[in-house]
Amino acid sequence: MKQLNEGSGIALAAAAVLAVLAAPAMAQMSAADRNAWAAAQEKKAEQVEQGAQAPAADPADSRRWVPDMGKLTATGGVIQIEGAGGGGLTPWALITGYGTRDSYGASAHYTYVNTQDYTLKSYGVAVGIMDRVELSVAKQEFYGSLAPLNNLKITQDIFGVKVKLAGDAVYNQDDWLPQIAAGAMFKRNNGIGGLGAVSGVKQLGAASDAGIDYYVSATKLFLQQSLLLNATVRLTKANQMGLLGFGGDKRDRYQPMGEFSAAYLINRKLAVGAEYRMKPNNLTADNEKAYYDAFLAWFPSKNLSVTLAYVSLADITVYNPKRQNGVYLSLQAGF
Repeated sequence: MKQLNEGSGIALAAAAVLAVLAAPAMAQMSAADRNAWAAAQEKKAEQVEQGAQAPAADPADSRRWVPDMGKLTATGGVIQIEGAGGGGLTPWALITGYGTRDSYGASAHYTYVNTQDYTLKSYGVAVGIMDRVELSVAKQEFYGSLAPLNNLKITQDIFGVKVKLAGDAVYNQDDWLPQIAAGAMFKRNNGIGGLGAVSGVKQLGAASDAGIDYYVSATKLFLQQSLLLNATVRLTKANQMGLLGFGGDKRDRYQPMGEFSAAYLINRKLAVGAEYRMKPNNLTADNEKAYYDAFLAWFPSKNLSVTLAYVSLADITVYNPKRQNGVYLSLQAGF
C-alpha cells in the first residue's frame, strides 16, 4: 500500500509540473486542443502509476530456462546406436542429459563402427525433459567395402520417445525397484544404393521399409558397489535394426528380444562394461544373429563422453557369410 501511495504521488506531481510548464502554450490553444492535451497527459499519468505498481522482476525467472546439470556424472548414460540414452547397443531406462526433475538436458552424438567389410555411422540429438521424458532423432548410414558390395549404401532415419514409468536409479538405493521406462523407435529405411537394379529392401525379401520398435527397460544402479545392470525387452520386426527392412519371407510378426547390459564404474569418470542384444531372423537373405560388445566409457566432464568398444555384429548377409567384428567409437557432447 505504501508503494501504491508513493507511485500515485509521483504521478500527480509529474502532472502538476507539466501543467505549469505548459500553461503559456495552452493559453493560445483552442478549447478542443486543450481538452485533447489534457486527456493525453492524464493517460501518461496513468501509465506512470501502473509502472509504479508493477512488481519487481523475479531473478528466478531469468534462470528458469538454464539447465541445472544436477545429475551425477555418467547417470545419463551415453547415446546408443539408434539414438536413445543407454549403452552402445541397447537403450536403458535412464533419461539422457544431466537435467534433474526440475530442468532439462540434451546431447548430440556421432558414432562410428568399422568391421572387416562394413562401416556403420550414426549421428543425432536427444533431449531429456524433467528427467521424465526423452525425445531423440538419429540417422544411420551403412556402407560396404568388399566387392560386390563395395558401393553399397543404406540409410535410415530413427525418431525415438522414452518415458520413465517408475523408480529412480540414483535415489532409490534402499529399494529393490529399478528405474523402469518404456519407449518406441519409429524407423524408416531410405532405400539401397550401389546395388544396381536392387534399390529397396523389399527386393531382398523384407515385408516393409518402415517399422516401429517398442521396448521396456529396467535399470538398477548400485552406487555402493559401483555397478549398473540393465535389462530391456524389445518387440521388433527389424532386420539388422531396420537397415534391411522390417519383417521378411520367413516371418512377419513382432517378436520379443532380450537385451542386457552391465557396467562397472572404475571411478567417477571411467566405466567398463559389456552388452548382449538378441536379434530376430526374418529374411532368407540374412542369417541374422545376436550383437554383443565390450566397452570402455570415459566421462572427462558432464559435457563430454567418449566410448570405445570391441563389437560383433555377426553375419550381415548370406552373400558374405563372415562374422563382422570390429571397433566402435562414439563421441557425445551435451549438458
